[in-house]
Amino acid sequence: MTIIDPLSKEQHDELGSAVRGQVYLEGDPGFVDFTVIFNGNVVTNAKAVVCPLDAEDVSKIILFCLKHSFSPSVKAGGYGTAGWAIGGDIIIDLCKLVDVDIEPPHENGTFTGLRDITSLNSKGKQPQSLSTSPVNAAKRRREADANLREYSSASKSVASFLGGPGLSKPSPGASKLDGPSPSVRRKIDDAKLSSSSDRSSARFAIPVDVVQDSTSSCLEAPSRQISSGSNASATSSDTSLSSRLQPTSTRETTPAVSPKTDATGSDTNPRLPSTSEPSNPNVAPTTVMTPTLAFPSRNTQSFPLAPTTASPFGYLDTPNNFPPAAPIPTLHSSFAQHPSPQVAYPLSTISDSSDAHTLPGSSSSTSASVFVPSNQVSQRPLYSHSSIPIPAQAEPIHPHAFVTFGAGMRQKEIDTFTAKHKLEARYLTGSGDGIPYHVPFAAHPVGSSIMLLGGFGFLSRLHGLSIDNLVEVEMVLADGRIVIINENGHPDLWWALRGAGPCFGIATRYKAKAFPIPVVFAGNLIYRFNKATAPSLIKHFRDCVKGAPRELYANVLLTAGPAGKDSLVVVQMCYIGSKEKGQEYLQAISSWDGEKCLLNEVDEKSFLHQQDSVAQVLRGKAGRQWFIRSALISSLPDDIINETVLQFAGTPVGCTWLFELAGGAIADFDNTCVPKAQREATFTIAALHQWEIDVDDNRCVDSAEEWIAGTLKPVHLGGPLPSFLGRHEPPDRTKACFGINWPRLCEIKEVYDPKNLFKNTFWPLDASGENVEPYSHEPPTPPFLSTSIRGQKRKVFT
Repeated sequence: MTIIDPLSKEQHDELGSAVRGQVYLEGDPGFVDFTVIFNGNVVTNAKAVVCPLDAEDVSKIILFCLKHSFSPSVKAGGYGTAGWAIGGDIIIDLCKLVDVDIEPPHENGTFTGLRDITSLNSKGKQPQSLSTSPVNAAKRRREADANLREYSSASKSVASFLGGPGLSKPSPGASKLDGPSPSVRRKIDDAKLSSSSDRSSARFAIPVDVVQDSTSSCLEAPSRQISSGSNASATSSDTSLSSRLQPTSTRETTPAVSPKTDATGSDTNPRLPSTSEPSNPNVAPTTVMTPTLAFPSRNTQSFPLAPTTASPFGYLDTPNNFPPAAPIPTLHSSFAQHPSPQVAYPLSTISDSSDAHTLPGSSSSTSASVFVPSNQVSQRPLYSHSSIPIPAQAEPIHPHAFVTFGAGMRQKEIDTFTAKHKLEARYLTGSGDGIPYHVPFAAHPVGSSIMLLGGFGFLSRLHGLSIDNLVEVEMVLADGRIVIINENGHPDLWWALRGAGPCFGIATRYKAKAFPIPVVFAGNLIYRFNKATAPSLIKHFRDCVKGAPRELYANVLLTAGPAGKDSLVVVQMCYIGSKEKGQEYLQAISSWDGEKCLLNEVDEKSFLHQQDSVAQVLRGKAGRQWFIRSALISSLPDDIINETVLQFAGTPVGCTWLFELAGGAIADFDNTCVPKAQREATFTIAALHQWEIDVDDNRCVDSAEEWIAGTLKPVHLGGPLPSFLGRHEPPDRTKACFGINWPRLCEIKEVYDPKNLFKNTFWPLDASGENVEPYSHEPPTPPFLSTSIRGQKRKVFT
């Protein structure tokens, strides 16, 4: 156990008199709250925590560290799984730097510079920290962290699915080996299935009153289940879920069945028939839309089977599987405005089917939605034709806006602010209070440092990474200077900080571009994980998204199921545009029929709610042990997919493996330290592993390393995006993040931080330029954990 030498009384007094923010020593109330991070596998040896009020405070802390040879580390509200944030002698917690504002561009396209904007806690203003006691401030910060990690609003149906009863286990007589997919078995048993007439064609909705806390963990169960036969995959869901599902909606959705194909595999039925026909042609359908699980009968429509020699992906054999995405000059915002901050939740939609009656004043291609506060959803009111509001059609006046925010702002807080503070729009029909603009962040939750480390998210294929949308940074350098960095000021540092910023200074304020996002067409398709069919689904996903437009984000992830349930395969899509266009891509992706789709809840959503969707499925929990590995890859060959599925089947509970479609606008930028080669990756891959603090299983670490550094190595494109660097990264992998740009990065480091003051980062070199082993510049693991869990692996992967 390391003995920590505390600050002397003189040092404490010196630091306390130099800064206006609060200083916490070890043993003080609040110290623990400020030194705990999301990863329970990390403990701090810090002497003190300081919560600066502005850049000047940060500068004083840096000068204090230089004087006494202390190393600083910076905590900016993110996950911090690697632990660098609490690795210093003095932890600089930026939680008080909470400025946030949004402004349209000036007439000439420029913006108000940070130099001309007074920070929230600058001298002459009442510091926020004086309004509460130090103990209460620490407690409130901890509570705010917990509140930000509530994700049920992303999708009530997903929350209900993940929190509900488990899927039934295979019957005792079922094969214990993974069998053929349901589609293949249907060919074998075609005669039997064609004579069956008692299949239910109802669609089911999960009652809202069974929605449980989405953060309830799958890890409380001692083991995970993996589907081991197609019989169970094809039928068990009906049995296990029917007791808790009630048929309440006939709203049109995209069934999880194949398109009608001819003998060559070409799509001859691109538009699937609606299950709901309006009985009165003069009245639009007004069904209640509750979170739905689409379980269409296999016999609802008769789809001729293709010959067994036909390719199951014949309809995908084109260079570009999607029609070209035309620019969308008009943004259709179908969200009714509410004065209450309660969660908006969709209750009814108008089908864009030609059979549906067009509302007065609306186009036939525009969908209408009614949104009400979430606490009224359980009432399920039916709306008449006259009570459904006309959807507002609006054009953004500004192609982008500029958001200023302090380094203590978590990105979910910024998204919430910009969603609430909309900018004016030009309304073609209807009226409203404007259009929300959003910064291209990673999905929730991350801290502000994502602006310096990459930042891949739902908007990246359309607008680039977070670092590509940064326009200015206020930063404190290693000598204590406060500088404003942009393309005209300190251009060398401007190039380096976008990708490696924490290694060069402490950012205190940011200004970034934000773009108009009134609504997205997004959601999840959830399937049971089956070793026999999962490769087919991943290959189908890969082929479907080939040539996808920039407006489409998509991922597929393999994840442990909820407590006592099967592991899952989840396909997520997010189309930045109209529902009508998004449905074309949903139909292509959802046409795979190798397994029954357990949940299809893709629909129009606010972008704010969509930002929670990955975390909702991941079901991360603070205090567990975390291990992350990532890679950028050039392709996803069949053999790697097959091997991936076999490997995942042997991973312990708590593992999530993620394939995210990259490309698009990411490759348009070449003026940052993230090299072009990495930007041209086809997919970004991540292994996100979490396990309970008392679990001792070597596979929690080794399975991630074996997959990322072993199986995927033939298709690697250097290292991962810097934002995905995790705990105990080998130096060569860190250098590989920057490829051919690494030598230049080292030269700039020598200029701005020659003594390596900012060593509590991913920077893999010491002050003399020699490689540093990860354990020597990362905080320790709790001493009660075993050697293997402390990351001292028996295998070495590079």
